[in-house]
Amino acid sequence: MKKIFALVISCFLVSGVYAQETPTPSGKKKEKPNLGNRANDHLMLQLGYTTWAGIPDTINQKGLSKSFNAYFMFDFPFKTNPKLSIAIGPGIGSDHIAFTKTNVGIKENTSSIHFANVPDTNHFKKTKLATVYLEAPVEFRFSSNPETGSGVKAAIGVKVGTLLNAHTRNTKLQDKNGNLLNDYVMKEASKQFFNKTRISGMVRLGYGHFSLYGSYQFTPLFKDGSGPEVRPFSIGLTLSGL
Repeated sequence: MKKIFALVISCFLVSGVYAQETPTPSGKKKEKPNLGNRANDHLMLQLGYTTWAGIPDTINQKGLSKSFNAYFMFDFPFKTNPKLSIAIGPGIGSDHIAFTKTNVGIKENTSSIHFANVPDTNHFKKTKLATVYLEAPVEFRFSSNPETGSGVKAAIGVKVGTLLNAHTRNTKLQDKNGNLLNDYVMKEASKQFFNKTRISGMVRLGYGHFSLYGSYQFTPLFKDGSGPEVRPFSIGLTLSGL
């Protein structure tokens, strides 16, 4: 993650050096690029791998945990340097954390959420804890070729979100020996243990319409005293365009 931040910041520093308008040999200033037909990367779709920082050893997190995000951004280039811009806009961010042989007590009448390992009794083979947020990202962007939207791109920013939904999805009830007892899906939803607001940092680095991204949630996932002090982070692929 630190290397990604360093690369992004380097791109901005290099761009700042070239931002100064230098006269040509004839004494004329360089013409500014025509941005009328450029791709503004309004639509951003992200698919990534997600896990929790600070997760206790007692929680049996296992399987493919993932995140899916979709944002519609409005991009505002700098007049002094069109390679730099600020982008803001609304979107939806979701995390899906996978567990195995674990009972996630999202609706239990307790003071905190419980993650009970239950391999020695009847249990669900797979459990997923999903959180969905309405988010507002703000990005500081760099594009090496702002006229076409191709070339190297980088971005760094923050996003603020409000919790829309938190639920679990449990599949395939088994006995302690792994024998299938009932092939069905049980869903439970509750926001009682979760922080309603989250603030995350994010970086992107790529070429053209594709980039790698990383995000880290600064605010804890759960309320104080309502669960382990974990913070989700993700790495993955961004597809941008329009």
